[in-house]
Amino acid sequence: MDDFTVKRILHIDLNEYSYHVEEREMEFGGVALATKLLSENIKGDADPLSEDNVIVFAVGPFTPAYPFASKTVALFKSPLTGNLGESHAGGRSATAIANAGYDAIVIKGKSTKPVYLVIENEKVHFRDARVIWGIEDSLITGRIIAEKEKGRGIRTIMRIGGAGERLVRYAGVMTETYRHFGRTGLGAVFGSKLLKALVVIGRGTKTPKDAKAYREVYKKIFDLATTSDAMKKYYLIGTPVNISPLNEFKALPTRNLEAAYFEKADEISGEKFAEFNLGRRIACNHCPTACIHIAALRIPYEDEPYFRKTIMISYDYELIYALGSMLGIADREALLKLIYRVELYGLDAMSTGVCLAWATEALKRGLISEKESLIKLEFGDAENYIKAIDNLYLQPNEFYQNLAKGVEVAASIYGGREFALAFGGNEMPGYHTGAGGYIGYLIGLRHSHLDNAGYSLDQKLKEDLEPEKLVDKLVEEESWRQILSSLVVCFFARGVYTPEVVVEAFKPLGIEISEDELKEEGKRIYMEKLKLKKKLGFDFSQLRIPERIFEVETFKGKIDREYIEKALNYYKEKYYGAA
Repeated sequence: MDDFTVKRILHIDLNEYSYHVEEREMEFGGVALATKLLSENIKGDADPLSEDNVIVFAVGPFTPAYPFASKTVALFKSPLTGNLGESHAGGRSATAIANAGYDAIVIKGKSTKPVYLVIENEKVHFRDARVIWGIEDSLITGRIIAEKEKGRGIRTIMRIGGAGERLVRYAGVMTETYRHFGRTGLGAVFGSKLLKALVVIGRGTKTPKDAKAYREVYKKIFDLATTSDAMKKYYLIGTPVNISPLNEFKALPTRNLEAAYFEKADEISGEKFAEFNLGRRIACNHCPTACIHIAALRIPYEDEPYFRKTIMISYDYELIYALGSMLGIADREALLKLIYRVELYGLDAMSTGVCLAWATEALKRGLISEKESLIKLEFGDAENYIKAIDNLYLQPNEFYQNLAKGVEVAASIYGGREFALAFGGNEMPGYHTGAGGYIGYLIGLRHSHLDNAGYSLDQKLKEDLEPEKLVDKLVEEESWRQILSSLVVCFFARGVYTPEVVVEAFKPLGIEISEDELKEEGKRIYMEKLKLKKKLGFDFSQLRIPERIFEVETFKGKIDREYIEKALNYYKEKYYGAA
C-alpha cells in the first residue's frame, strides 16, 4: 500500500553529474518540504548566481490525488531580492514529478557546459545542451526538446529563454507552453548553472488507503469547485475579469502609478479579450476549471499581403496590468505583441512592466536621457516598448544592464526611488487598493499579492482595522496559505479547500490530522520560512516604501504613512523578531 507520508527526494549534483534518492517521513510536501530541504542544503551567504545556490522543486501529498493540486513549488535564493526566492507554476510539472515517484527535486552545483536534465522515473540523464544554448526563444527550445524526449508517461519541460541565459535577474522558467515559474528570478539561477531545461517524464501511480472514501471526497471537492461562482467566472473570462472592477474602484495602477484609473481600461478588459481575441481555454493537469485563456493573434507576412500567421498567446490579469495599464497601452493587439515578446525571452511580465514604467518616467523627468534608454520611451508607445524589451534581453549598454537587475537597483543608481515601485526588491503587482495591499507586499515572505491577499482585505473592509489587527489577519492568512502551498493546491481553489475539507481529504490517504493541528502546522511552516528568509540575507530594516503610493488616492482616500509605519513596527516586534 502506498504511504503518502514517505517523501522521496531526488538529489542532483551538476558538479559531479551524479544523483541519488533520499527518503524521509513527513505528512506535508510542497513548501514545507522545500523550506526544510533548502535550509539544509544552502549556506546563508551563497551568491544567488554561483554554484552555491540550490534549487528545490516540490509537490504535495494531494498532487496525484485531488483536483486543483496542480502546482509545483520552487524555492531558491533570489538574484532579484538577494534572499529567499519562491515561485509556483501549474501545467503538467506537478503530476509529472509525482508520477516519476518524487516529492521533491534538489539541484545543486554548476555544470561545466550547457546541459539539460531528463528525469525518467528512476533514471536521470545529463544531456549536452550546447547546440540549443543561445536560442533566445523559449518556445522553440521547448519544441526542440519535446521532439527528442518522447518517453512514456506524463511529461513536463521546464526551460529558460535568452533572458535566463543572460542572467536578467527577473527571468523566469517556462513550463509547457503557457505556464511559468515567474517572479524573483529562477530563470537567472538556471542560466547561472548552465542549465537550459529540466524534463521530467513520470509514469507511476499512487493508490489511496481507502478507495471508497477517496472517491467520495474526490466527488465532493469536484462538485464544490465546479458549482462555484468564482470558478465559473475564471472559466468564462479568466483572471482579466478583474480589470474593469479594479479600474472602477480606482485601484488599477496606471502609467507607473501616476494614476489608479485607466481611462481606456475597457479596451483591455477581460470581456473585450474574450469577445474579440479569445482563441481557446486550457487547464493545468488535474484541474476542471480551465482558467488559462489563450488569445489568437493574426500577424500579416511582410511580403504576402493576404497571408497571415496565427500566434497563440496566454494572457491574464497581471500581464494586462503590467504591460497594459502600467505602460498606458490600450490597444489589445499591441498588448498581445508585448506579452509575446516577454514570453519569447522568458522574462517575468510584472517586473518587466514595472521596470519599463519607471524608465519611462525617469526619462520624462530628465533623470536619464535617450543616450541611456536608446529609444524614446513614452506611455502608450507599444512599438518602442517592444524595442525596450529587446534591450532588456540584449543589455546593449550600462543602463539596460542595470535595469536588468530590477527597478530597485536601477533607481538606486539613476534616482527616482520615490516612484520605483518595488517592495522588498520585488516589483509590485497590479493592485492599488489601500494600506492592506501594501503592508501585505512588504511583510509577505515573497513580497507578493499571493502571500496574504491584503489587496482583497482592502476591498472587503469598509474601514481599515487597527494596524496591529490588520497585521495579525495578514499573517494568519499567510500561515494558512503555507498549508495550501504544502499540499500543493492552487490558490484559486482556496475557497474549496477549507480546513474541514483538507482534514477530510487526508483521511483516505491514511493521514489523520485535526483542523487545529493544521493551523498550528501552518504557523510553524510560516516561521520556518521566515527564519530561512533571514538566513539568506533579508533585513527588515532595509525595507523601502515608495513615496508614490502615498500620493495617489485609493477608493478609500490617500494611504496614511503613519498607519503603515505602525503596522510594520508591530510586525517587526511580534513576528520578525521571533524568527
